[in-house]
Amino acid sequence: MALRLAEGTAWSDTLARAVAAAPEAFGAPADGVTTLHNLVEGDWRAVGTPTPVRTPLDNTVLVNLSRLGAEDARAAVAYAAAAHRDWADTPLAQRKERVVAALDALTAHRDLLALLLVWEIGKPWRLACADVDRALDGVRWYVGEIDRMLAGGREPLPGPVSNIASWNYPMSVLVHAELVQLLAGNAVIAKTPSQGGAVCLTVAHALMRRAGLPATLVSGGGEELSEVLVRAPEIGAVAFVGGRSNGGKVAAALLDTDKRHFIEQEGLNAWGIWNFSQWDLLAGHLKKGFEYGKQRCTAYPRFVVQRDLVDQFLDMYLPVVRSVRFGHPLAVEDGWSAADPLPDLDFGPLISPAKADELRRKVDEAVRGGAVPLHRGKLDGAPFLPGQDTSAYVAPAVLLAPPGRSRLMHAEPFGPVDTIVVVDTTDELLAQMNASNGALVASLACDDEELAGKLAVDLQAFKVGINKPRSRGDREEPFGGRGASWKGAFVGGELLVQAVTQGGDERLYGNFPDYSRYPAT
Repeated sequence: MALRLAEGTAWSDTLARAVAAAPEAFGAPADGVTTLHNLVEGDWRAVGTPTPVRTPLDNTVLVNLSRLGAEDARAAVAYAAAAHRDWADTPLAQRKERVVAALDALTAHRDLLALLLVWEIGKPWRLACADVDRALDGVRWYVGEIDRMLAGGREPLPGPVSNIASWNYPMSVLVHAELVQLLAGNAVIAKTPSQGGAVCLTVAHALMRRAGLPATLVSGGGEELSEVLVRAPEIGAVAFVGGRSNGGKVAAALLDTDKRHFIEQEGLNAWGIWNFSQWDLLAGHLKKGFEYGKQRCTAYPRFVVQRDLVDQFLDMYLPVVRSVRFGHPLAVEDGWSAADPLPDLDFGPLISPAKADELRRKVDEAVRGGAVPLHRGKLDGAPFLPGQDTSAYVAPAVLLAPPGRSRLMHAEPFGPVDTIVVVDTTDELLAQMNASNGALVASLACDDEELAGKLAVDLQAFKVGINKPRSRGDREEPFGGRGASWKGAFVGGELLVQAVTQGGDERLYGNFPDYSRYPAT
């Protein structure tokens, strides 16, 4: 049966709702394409070079993103620094009122923000809603806790916080962090991710600005803007979420400065299987792990399995992989109505056709090098629209024993591709789980939880789950990484507020050039 786009979800309808919600942030269409403004110097301005942004859903153009040059970015930073000084002197009670006003406005547009995420970064509806809800619910928790977190004389930083984040969690990571930084007394600057989320962030920042929050939103390439957004003397702190290549460049640019920073980078998060028998429990965790096509820094793409358990592991695991549902998040059958739920998929497309091609090449490279393909899914039969461009979609794949020289052996694939490594001893288990020089999370599946706890001590991961996955966490949970996966201050709960304020004990939790200090997790 041919599928069709769910009524009311077409991009033209979605964009019209966005423009109606924040008309000041959008330019008049040129050649049929709307251009986004930048939020600089306290206002939405038509500055920058328009560049088309495509949706991963079907590779069509959504909007034009106005990319700023370095000079415009410098002016934006200078203005933000002046706004920061005024905001830092604003009483906490007033800051809370304005943040709550912004939250109320964002909540009123919750469904629009979620639908924008479906179109812009390919999240299925359920996961898009979860991203928005986590941001709003999380910041409301901070509003209730901020007084105790600032007790003891903690003050805002000397300048605004510069936020450079990847595209995969625009609301629950980027906007969430900004609102907490604002609550703590800092003006904020955010760089729009080049690959996706621009319209959602534009609407969100328009609502934040209307609430009187000193927020700046700029678009542009990393090469042009990094020098300004990272090294400008006015910047009080740099928050980065992304890959190790770009994260390493940011860290290198900060070496000769004393700027506060928190640089979150992906690691090859591993799940070890040793002396284990609770396969039904593990199956539920692994199915959920495929959400958003594993395009997140806390995904588990590596399984390190005791040789004697490989057959039992595969008996459980391969049916899980084959049950994963992916396709166009808004494709429905005839008879669907607006009262019906949108498709409940595990994932849609990857963020772009280029990333999909890159992942397919990595799989082919590993197989040519000797990896055993245990499963290679097909796009055939997945829910797509008639004639739809599917170049950004990748079906799940599972490879056994990727060769040591392959990229999949040492780097996170950032997509629905898993690798399995077989080991014979606990020493080999630990060595393979620590293969990437540090990770954000890890997990051990082991019936003997006392043994698992002993093994966990030697894992190079910030959080370790015993018979369950570990995630970034919300509210009070601290978050960071070990090894190369994290540089600078840790965040989450009280640690996030400490990272964006000063005073009291300045020996923060985190990974710094001269020390590392870890909280209980």
